[in-house]
Amino acid sequence: MSGIWIYSEDSVIAKELLTAGLELKASMGQSVGVITLAGDEQNAFIAAGADKVCILKGQNPWPESYAGAVADVVSKEQASVLLVGGTLRGKDLAANASAALRTGLVTDALTIQYVNNSIETTRLVYGGLAIQTEVISLPAFVTVPPRTYREAPAMTGRQGEVFTVEVDTIASGISISNVCPIIREGADISTANRVVGVGRGFAKREDLAMAEKLAQAIGAEIGCTRGIAEDSHWLPSECYIGISGQKVKAELYIAAGISGQVQHIVGVRDSKIIVAIDTNEKAPIFAAADYGIVGDLYEVLPLLAGAMEGK
Repeated sequence: MSGIWIYSEDSVIAKELLTAGLELKASMGQSVGVITLAGDEQNAFIAAGADKVCILKGQNPWPESYAGAVADVVSKEQASVLLVGGTLRGKDLAANASAALRTGLVTDALTIQYVNNSIETTRLVYGGLAIQTEVISLPAFVTVPPRTYREAPAMTGRQGEVFTVEVDTIASGISISNVCPIIREGADISTANRVVGVGRGFAKREDLAMAEKLAQAIGAEIGCTRGIAEDSHWLPSECYIGISGQKVKAELYIAAGISGQVQHIVGVRDSKIIVAIDTNEKAPIFAAADYGIVGDLYEVLPLLAGAMEGK
């Protein structure tokens, strides 16, 4: 077996996975390839470190329909490892390709290492309360959540092999009669560099204006706890940060009026700097924070916003 292969229907995530692939390349001494549906990205993948790029060309618009084609490429290339972007569609494809080839599959891996001729991964379990280490033999399939790795930087002068595989993706008994896209009401907070999170410490919806003013002053997006989005409906569901919501990897995350239960912390733990504001000095959020302010958010937020605005 030889070769580390990467697949994602999202080219940005594929470039993130190239970072992980290049780390494995250094320890395994094998080439890195990218399987993609985006033929126009072939040069970008090679510049970011890919030695090979396989372009899947078919008529079906649904990425998950290419599971068989991905499995065929991996099999023909005798891949040791397949890294798949852990989107909903990516996980669906990885599961089907893994089943077709009877390989081991680890989902939502946070770290990936080559150890003793096997792939060793870690991932969160029990709602983020513990980290589980899993070891699978080669060939190994692994899904990786988006933004786990930074995008591999482009390098000048790189060359690589590019080939195209024609795929017959005629439907196999499944037809889609209607598609209702999700209408997003705000920015994608999962990609934001700065986020202000709001929680139950706010007494009424109108008070969120204080957090919005601070966010505007520092160039941040607004996020929230599950209760704010799904119980009170003060903010749209895409603003919900937590184990079953959005995961943020911000340079700065400010938690205002958030107690810090583990379900929320899982969604923000990868942020570089976490600042907590809460009246309860024993709130769990302070254990996860780099900086903490024990105080009334109704007093603290206006002061912070004023300071940032130079008032």
